Amino acid sequence: MRHRSAVVVSIAVIGALSLSACGSRGEKKADGGGSNSGSTTVVIGVDAPLTGDLSALGLGIRNSVDLAIKKANESNEVPGVKFEIKALDDTGKPAPGQQNATQLVGDSKVLGVVGPLNSSVAQSMQQIFDDAGLVEVSPANTGVALSQGEKWASGEKKRPFTSYFRTATTDAVQGPFAAQFLYNDAKKTKVFLIDDQKTYGAGLAGTFKGEFTKLGGQLAGEEHVNPDDRDFAAIVTKVRSSGAEAVYYGGEYPAAGPLSLQLKEAGVNIPLMGGDGIQSGDFIKLNPKSQGDYATAVGLPVESLDTAKKFIADYKTAGYKDAYETYGGYSYDSAWAIIQGVKQAVKDNNGKVPDRKAVRDAVQKVTFDGVTGKVSFDEFGDTTNKQLTVYTVKDGKWAVEKSGTYKG
Repeated sequence: MRHRSAVVVSIAVIGALSLSACGSRGEKKADGGGSNSGSTTVVIGVDAPLTGDLSALGLGIRNSVDLAIKKANESNEVPGVKFEIKALDDTGKPAPGQQNATQLVGDSKVLGVVGPLNSSVAQSMQQIFDDAGLVEVSPANTGVALSQGEKWASGEKKRPFTSYFRTATTDAVQGPFAAQFLYNDAKKTKVFLIDDQKTYGAGLAGTFKGEFTKLGGQLAGEEHVNPDDRDFAAIVTKVRSSGAEAVYYGGEYPAAGPLSLQLKEAGVNIPLMGGDGIQSGDFIKLNPKSQGDYATAVGLPVESLDTAKKFIADYKTAGYKDAYETYGGYSYDSAWAIIQGVKQAVKDNNGKVPDRKAVRDAVQKVTFDGVTGKVSFDEFGDTTNKQLTVYTVKDGKWAVEKSGTYKG
């Protein structure tokens, strides 16, 4: 977590603006591979937590974007364009993310951004990108206000930034989906609610609470923790005496893992459930007693999709040492959405690399069959894919419990 916290696909144009201007002039080979020697270079930058507690997710994002770039170059997806990757590390925190956004906007070579991972980081970046007309596509943000405005819950939805898109569905869908599962499927009617007070965690807990109580569920208690907390003795005591049948945690795996473990070790043998922020192999590493815990994740399990078979095989062949994790497929699709935006904008600009706003406008209209299914965006820049999956820990691995489409 040393640099900045967003997955940024920066698209840089090196040399002449005309796609054919570079002629026979050889260029340095892109990090993303490919053999389009003499092409105009477009850099796809990635900003994600590449170090620190959330690096397992961030490295999967970076690698998946890198893979998309390699495939685009190998197939000459955009004739005359060679893509490169520029990865920045935000450590999952807003301040570094904001610095990254400023750095990317200040680089005239950057035409697009993939990221960030964290909704709180996105808040620090959106205005900067939007002022520059620089498109960003997040594979992981779920905070609803990012795309629908602060008054979305009251029904007043207004898109605050036309440059912002995401391939992950929102907490307006994920939280209620989890509540329906716990109440209707797992038959848990009394839940203790905990969140880490961050944009993602608090928002997820809030939408879960609304649906759970609407269904008739009872909250056994509510508590807030800090994302860096690792000692949960006081909360464990409260949960144990509350009579809760489950814990719902709004936050991420670095705290969720220890929290669940300390509950189990204190004899509170009830499941902990969270969102996609805990659906990582590292949650299980941090919590050897996580058997029976639950997590929701956006979309259907990548391994079950015919559309993802090539992605999985290509990722393995590429030899990345880090797993693609929860957001790998969405990161690939986010990068590909920008690549397709560049492709259309180049076509509309008579074969020349366009400006940032042209790419942004083209991304709004993209539609293609991606790793995660059909990829397209609605009037808010949100994905049109509203499918989700509930996972449970079985024998040391996340296993699919239930998949479906949220019906509000």
